[in-house]
Amino acid sequence: MKTDTPVIAIVGPTAVGKSMVGEYVARSCSGEIVSADSMQVYRGMDIGTAKTTPSARRVPYHCLDLVEPGTPYSAALYQHDARVAIDQITARSLTPVLVGGTGLYVRAALDDMRFPPGESDGAARQHYEDLELELGAQRLHAVLAERDPESAALIHPHNVRRVIRALEMADEGVSYAAQTAGFGERKTVYPTVFVGLTMDRAALYARIEARVDEMIRDGLLDEVKGLIAAGYREALTATQAIGYKELVPVLENGADIAEAVASIKQATRRYAKRQLTWFRADSRVHWLDVTGLSSQQATTRLLELVESSEPIAPPQVFE
Repeated sequence: MKTDTPVIAIVGPTAVGKSMVGEYVARSCSGEIVSADSMQVYRGMDIGTAKTTPSARRVPYHCLDLVEPGTPYSAALYQHDARVAIDQITARSLTPVLVGGTGLYVRAALDDMRFPPGESDGAARQHYEDLELELGAQRLHAVLAERDPESAALIHPHNVRRVIRALEMADEGVSYAAQTAGFGERKTVYPTVFVGLTMDRAALYARIEARVDEMIRDGLLDEVKGLIAAGYREALTATQAIGYKELVPVLENGADIAEAVASIKQATRRYAKRQLTWFRADSRVHWLDVTGLSSQQATTRLLELVESSEPIAPPQVFE
């Protein structure tokens, strides 16, 4: 991380055109892509995550297809993988182009975010899961409140997974609340220019709907069927698996596919709104309205913006 080569971070809502623009930017500035998408790390989840196909890639891509669906993967693991990729790219005197809409992953890669120690051993996790079955969610939360009231105040009692993690951290001598306290600080570890792509909301929603229809035509239902057959049903029904969880009932229970597609579109629109809220809270992002622009035109504007912008520099360290 001792490089003066700035990272170009291209962020924004789903379907706004980040992937195509990122590809053009990387080709224009001798760069390589580092994906910052929490679902594209999974192998075999291609159509539903709008993963750029291998045949369409004209530059090297990093942080795609890292693990099998259902394999635990976290922002902390992504931080390691993304920074290895960025450091390797800059070591070759090339430009890292970070592209993605998962805000936490963007920050994990580029900001001074320090994650708690790794997951506790299986026995410790099982202990708290058994305790939740015995006591219930509310009383388990009360256990956390006794041990770490500040952390308990930040976690809803029904968020059992996070309550258990906070208890595990307490076992390790780490406070969930203390770790969260520094979350709002935005200190980069690489010189970075952040560019957010946005467009008229009606145009964005139209693109979302067209993309979902295209995914269905491209065989998303068959992709889901294959993943279920491979034993990944639980991973597909996770809350964040938009485009997959809605189609599982179609295959298993004969649910109406038109209703499932409508649900995918609605969930994706809501996700886009959350992404915009996340990135708009970051004052470092230079926004570029790409309404009506082709990918090539958007790339030209973006490169002009990068050229005229001073990279956000890491804090100086004095010895």
